[in-house]
Amino acid sequence: MEKARREPVKVSLKENIDYLRGALGVEKSFDVIQLDVEYAEREMALYLIDGFVKDDILHYLMKMLAGLDKGQLEGDTLSRLIKTYIPYVEVETTDDLDKVVDMVLAGPTALVVDGVDEVILIDARTYPVRGPQEPDIERVVRGSRDGFVETLVFNTALTRRRIRDRTLRMEYMQVGRRSKTDIVVSYIEDIADPEMVKKIKESISKIDTDGLPMAEKSIEEFISGRHWNPYPMVRYTERPDTAATHLYEGHVCIIVDGSPSVIITPTTFWHHLQHAEEYRNKPLVGAYLRFVRFLAVWASIFLLPLWYLFAIEPQLLPNALSYIGPNETGQLPLVVQFLMIELGLDMLRMAAIHTPSALATALGLVAALMIGQVAVEVGLFINEVILYLAIAAIGTFSTPSYEMSLANRLIRIGLLIATSMFHTYGYVVGILLLIIMLARMKSFGVPYLWPFIPFNLRAFRDVLIRSPIPLKNRRPRFLHPKDPDR
Repeated sequence: MEKARREPVKVSLKENIDYLRGALGVEKSFDVIQLDVEYAEREMALYLIDGFVKDDILHYLMKMLAGLDKGQLEGDTLSRLIKTYIPYVEVETTDDLDKVVDMVLAGPTALVVDGVDEVILIDARTYPVRGPQEPDIERVVRGSRDGFVETLVFNTALTRRRIRDRTLRMEYMQVGRRSKTDIVVSYIEDIADPEMVKKIKESISKIDTDGLPMAEKSIEEFISGRHWNPYPMVRYTERPDTAATHLYEGHVCIIVDGSPSVIITPTTFWHHLQHAEEYRNKPLVGAYLRFVRFLAVWASIFLLPLWYLFAIEPQLLPNALSYIGPNETGQLPLVVQFLMIELGLDMLRMAAIHTPSALATALGLVAALMIGQVAVEVGLFINEVILYLAIAAIGTFSTPSYEMSLANRLIRIGLLIATSMFHTYGYVVGILLLIIMLARMKSFGVPYLWPFIPFNLRAFRDVLIRSPIPLKNRRPRFLHPKDPDR
C-alpha cells in the first residue's frame, strides 16, 4: 500500500501558497478557488471548491474577520482565531499540507494565515442532494416514506434519528488512494460482536485501489470475496428503518458516501427474502405474506425445470396430473424456447431501464404483442412455455433482494440446462449441488443457510413464520451479540 505523504505547514504564507496552488491545480481547474485576503493587517489565503461551500456561511465568516483589529490577533493568533473569531461549529487545524489538499478536495475550506504553522479547516461544505424520498424497490403500503440519499452525513442522521442509543457508533474511514471515498462503519457497541466489527474494519482497511467509482458495489467485492459466486454476501437497503432494525439485532452497517444503498453485514440467505411490508401488518397477515413470497421465490427457481422434466419424461406424472404436459412441442425444442424467452426477458428488463418513463407503457405493449401473441401464433413458442416462464418471472420480481433475484435466475437457467442434458439425474443432482454450495458459503464467518444448516429450531421457526414482535425477545444467535436479550 502506498505510504502516506506528509508536507509540513510552513510559517511563511508564500511557501504554503506555492505548494497548495500546485497541488490543487488552482490555475488549471476553474472550480478550485484561491482567495487572497487581508484581515487585521495580516495576509491570509482561503482555498475552497466552488459548489461545495455554503456561500452564506462563508460570507458571514469573512465579515467577522474583516472587523478585526491588528491587536486582536496578537499573541497566540491560531488560538484566538479558532476559539473566538471564527464562529462556526466544525473547525479543526492541521500541520500537514497534504491533508489540507485532501480536505479541500472533499469540501471543507482551508484558511492559511501568514506567520502561523498550522492551517485552519472550516467544514462549511454542502453537496447537491435530492430529497430523502421512498426507495422504488422497497416500497411499503404503510410506513415511513424517507430513504437514504447520496450524501453520507444525511444518511448517518437518518439512522441516528431512529437509534438514540448512546453506544451507537459511526466510525469514519477513507478508502481509495485517489478517490478518498468517505466510509462510515455503523454499529451499536453494547450489542454488536467486537470480533465481527474488528473483522469488517480490517477488511475495509486492507482495500488497496485508486478509487471506488461504483461505491458500495466495489466495497462488497473487496470485502466479501467469492467473486464468481452469484449469491450476494451482503444485503443492501435504502430504508433507514430497515438499517436500524438490523443494527438493533447486532449487525454492522457500512455507509458509503455517494451511494443511497447501505450495506448490512453479515447476512444469511434468509435475510434476502425478508421485506419491511411483512412487519407493517398484523402478525398473521405478515406470516401469510411471507409464505406467499417464499412460494414465489421457490417457484422462480425450481418450477420451470420441474415442468420441463415432466414434459420430456411424462411417465413421471400420475394420471391425475397428465394434463400438465404439453400437447404440442412447437417448431423448436422446449429447452431452446425457454432459453430464448429467458434472454428475451433480460433484454426487456435492460430496455426498460434505458427507456424514458413516457415510453415505458409502449415498450410493454410491444413486448406483450411481439413475444406473447405473435410468437405463439407463428409456432415459435407454445402457450405452456410462456405460462410457466411468466410464473417464474413473477417469482423473480417478488424477491425483495434484487441481487438475490438475479442469482436465482442464473441458477434456474443452470438447472434447466442440466435437466435437458441429464433429465431426472440432472434435476436432482443440480438441486443437491445448489444446496451444498449454499451450505458451504459463509458471510464473515456466518453460515449462509443458518438456521437451516446448521439447524436451529427456534430461529428457523422465526424465518418461516413472521412472529409477533413481543415474542421476539432474543437476538439472532449467529451474530454473537453482547446483549442477547431484547
